[in-house]
Amino acid sequence: MNLLPDTQPDGAGDDYLVGRTHAWFAFAMTFALMLFDYIDRQVIVSLFPHLKLAWNLSDKQLGALVSVISIVVAAGSIPVALWADRFSRVKSVFVMAALWSLASISCMFTRNYSQMFAARALVGVGETGYGSVGGALIASLFPKRLRATLLGAFFAAASIGSVLGVVLGGVIAARWGWRSAFGVVGVPGLVLAVLYLLVPDYKTVALAPSAGNAPQTEQKFSTQVVKALRSSPAMWWTCLGAAFQLIVVSTIWAWLPSYFVRYHDARPEQAAIQAAVIVLCGAAGSLVWGFVADRLASRKPRNNLNLMIVLPVVTTVVLAAAFGGVVPASREYAVIALGGFLMTCTLAPSASVVLSVIHPGLRSTGAALLALFQNLFGLAVGPFVAGVLSDAWGLKGALAIMPAFGLVAMVCFLFARRTYETEVAAVTAAVHLEAAAAPAGAKSALSAQAPY
Repeated sequence: MNLLPDTQPDGAGDDYLVGRTHAWFAFAMTFALMLFDYIDRQVIVSLFPHLKLAWNLSDKQLGALVSVISIVVAAGSIPVALWADRFSRVKSVFVMAALWSLASISCMFTRNYSQMFAARALVGVGETGYGSVGGALIASLFPKRLRATLLGAFFAAASIGSVLGVVLGGVIAARWGWRSAFGVVGVPGLVLAVLYLLVPDYKTVALAPSAGNAPQTEQKFSTQVVKALRSSPAMWWTCLGAAFQLIVVSTIWAWLPSYFVRYHDARPEQAAIQAAVIVLCGAAGSLVWGFVADRLASRKPRNNLNLMIVLPVVTTVVLAAAFGGVVPASREYAVIALGGFLMTCTLAPSASVVLSVIHPGLRSTGAALLALFQNLFGLAVGPFVAGVLSDAWGLKGALAIMPAFGLVAMVCFLFARRTYETEVAAVTAAVHLEAAAAPAGAKSALSAQAPY
């Protein structure tokens, strides 16, 4: 870990906390690891036809190989983030990246479905907390005026990584066999994990002003964490809405290659490339919608929630039309691509909302709560439920039904909008109260602290 001596406390002012060069190096490394996080996570979806043939698997079993990672990530995200918030974000990222890379490599040595399932679960253990800790690091090192834009770029790495994972899996499997794909994508993560130790960390803001130099007890800290989390309905509703929208995203990411194989007679490597283009549209959407959310929120904070209320409904209509046979076959691919661009509309704005209503000293924890909902109720649900529906009614029918979860997301964001601006003001007031209690030399930095 490289905690620079001249860093300001987490969230201080609307400026770079560690200097522009150090901050952008941190972003580049965090982006790169997010890329390989999702390469390792999604490489398996282009291997579904090979695994189905090799081990005679059902669609439910195949979907579970994707969903298990999200379940494990959800289970461990908050404990990891709490540890990172209090001790070291950079060291925790190093450990996580090394573990998930080794676990991905181990998949190439599995000999049956049970071993593969266990190895995939271990990939999830390594990825636990990475998105939340990495997102909190970016949000704290950069000026808040860039928050949603940079978080959009960060989460776009997930889409780009999924693209590369799908393409690499299909191409490598066609040339050297499906087992080789896991080894090829796992090694670069180990190298990046070591290099990540050069990334600057940031100092943690106390949850409440302390009396003199009295140490904060674990009991007092836990009480403050619970109080901070319970006081934000907007955060909970946003987490839930983001999860429902990710059900749509994870379904498309997991099953699109198989859809092109079964309904368009594409070879697995061709289907992987076709699906990768759609996922790449999602990456572009994540960046674009993050930028749009920043611009809208600069006029009125709740506008980013207004954006998240409208776009999931549009996504539902577009994707349901594409897979439901409403769109002519000649235009189907273009409409799916449009749906891919729209479906990632909540990734960056939802993270920005959560980080705006949570105390700066709990940013990793707030992001971890979002990650828990996104993984447990979003990413884990989509591939598995779609697989169950596919076994019952066919994959085309499943893909036409699953986008309806976007309508539920819209309702959640409507509830979040009711208290969002009030909560942003409350966090700002709490930060200013801490500034008033801080030593004279630190007041100027802390008084500029604000969630948006």
